[in-house]
Amino acid sequence: MIHTVKKTITAISMVVLGSILLYNCEPEADTLGEQLFLDGAAQGKEQAFPVIAYNINNNDTIRTDAAKLTYGVLGAFNESQFGMQKASYLTQVKLSTYDPDFGTNATVDSVVLVIKPRYASDSVTTNTVDDNYTYTTAADGAVNAKKVVNTYPVLKFGKAKKSLTIKVNEVQTFLKAASDTVKSNDVFAFDSNELGSKVFNGNASSIAITKDDGGTALFTASTPGIRIPLDKNFFQTKIIAKKDQPELQDASNFIRYFKGLRVSVAESDGYLFQFSPNDMEMIMYYKYDKTENGTTTRPQTSYSFVLGSGNAHIGQYQYARTGSAVAGAGYNSVTGDAKLYAQAMGGNSIGIKIPETTINDLKNLYQNNKAAIISAKIRIYVDPAWNSTKYTKPKEFTLLRRYVDPSSTNPTKVRTNFTNDLLKLAGVTGYTIFKAYNMDTDKTYYDFIVTQSIKEMIEPDSKASTDKTETKYFKIDLGSFETSSDGITLTGYKSTTTPYNTSRAVFIGTDATNANRVQLMVTYGTK
Repeated sequence: MIHTVKKTITAISMVVLGSILLYNCEPEADTLGEQLFLDGAAQGKEQAFPVIAYNINNNDTIRTDAAKLTYGVLGAFNESQFGMQKASYLTQVKLSTYDPDFGTNATVDSVVLVIKPRYASDSVTTNTVDDNYTYTTAADGAVNAKKVVNTYPVLKFGKAKKSLTIKVNEVQTFLKAASDTVKSNDVFAFDSNELGSKVFNGNASSIAITKDDGGTALFTASTPGIRIPLDKNFFQTKIIAKKDQPELQDASNFIRYFKGLRVSVAESDGYLFQFSPNDMEMIMYYKYDKTENGTTTRPQTSYSFVLGSGNAHIGQYQYARTGSAVAGAGYNSVTGDAKLYAQAMGGNSIGIKIPETTINDLKNLYQNNKAAIISAKIRIYVDPAWNSTKYTKPKEFTLLRRYVDPSSTNPTKVRTNFTNDLLKLAGVTGYTIFKAYNMDTDKTYYDFIVTQSIKEMIEPDSKASTDKTETKYFKIDLGSFETSSDGITLTGYKSTTTPYNTSRAVFIGTDATNANRVQLMVTYGTK
């Protein structure tokens, strides 16, 4: 135990020392942990203090418009703790060129919608589908070739071995602009007649076609995808037959004429998977009359629609909680809840309140024993019943502070922001919002780092002179903070992966009878 505490002191001290160099924090308080360890005079001690942990009800809704969906989610999953969750996706469709000329007597051969899911890139199965494949090119006509298919398992959460039937329908509600705010439980009308469907076996494939003579690549689909055939007659009537008509002449007309696509699954149980909305493709293959030198041929060509960036994208989530454990969950922020049900995509968040008794105990420890906080963390254990399900345990969390700002025009208004730990220590080597332990055992727990927040609450010198706020509440969600294009800079405390994170888990909450209840673990030293 002493060895563990000393290692903790060393690690925290290194982080704090980095914060002094990079962020110019108060030196006397922030270097205390290092001083205690280096001079050998410290008696590091870890002590548990009670907190109040409770469920926060988000009413099964969250913002899921294009600004929030780096990834979309499809699928359905039903289990006893959280009930049924189903995810569908809506997207606008735009033309790649307006007032297009499809040629004379154009006839649609086929239409395919391509969804590009997240997949396990290190698990590939390669099959030569056809050694005697014929590929037609504009320059050479029919070419003898070989068709090879690479297959990858899609990353899933749920019952991974099941198949799902993916359905595509035409949207009948105008989707407006990509910048519009949309909630996950908003209702949008769609035509019940399917444009297409596909039984999805859980794998995504990429295709490579190479020329027999010399092995030249004729076609390569570099990103594995799920290809869903669509109704060619619908596109013959909806698109080809409207040539030279107002519906196809500008974007404003077209998005009101062809309002978009809804992609969903038929089943109510299976798994959830993520895909890239901006990489979706819809390609229409067609033939037309081409006359040259008095000879008419009908070459095949293609037309690509635009489904990516700039279009309205919407995640639609449905829940059926009846009979599930979460249906009986408490939401008691006064005395806490015995079990905590955390679920992204609009499900519950976890609230942590530092009670006044804990604050007073820590203040007395600081004032009477000259005890200085070296580290503080909120420790939360996964519930044994959830551990036994063997579902993947969460690997992404966000931690926010909730506080009252007395300098605002409304001094009682509760605000939310990054924790001061993150604001002061982000970028310092070794600092993380949380750490996970025993992930492969039935004693999995997470430590959420709140050292700076607790120090500011207990040690007057730790608080910047301009900061009059006091953190007494924290909010934990499944997901991670989004970053800008550099992969480092956080884009804001409201910008997270929670709207499309498929995880969920049950944790032990405020349960006085359970040794693994949520607690504040404080390591402090005295001189």
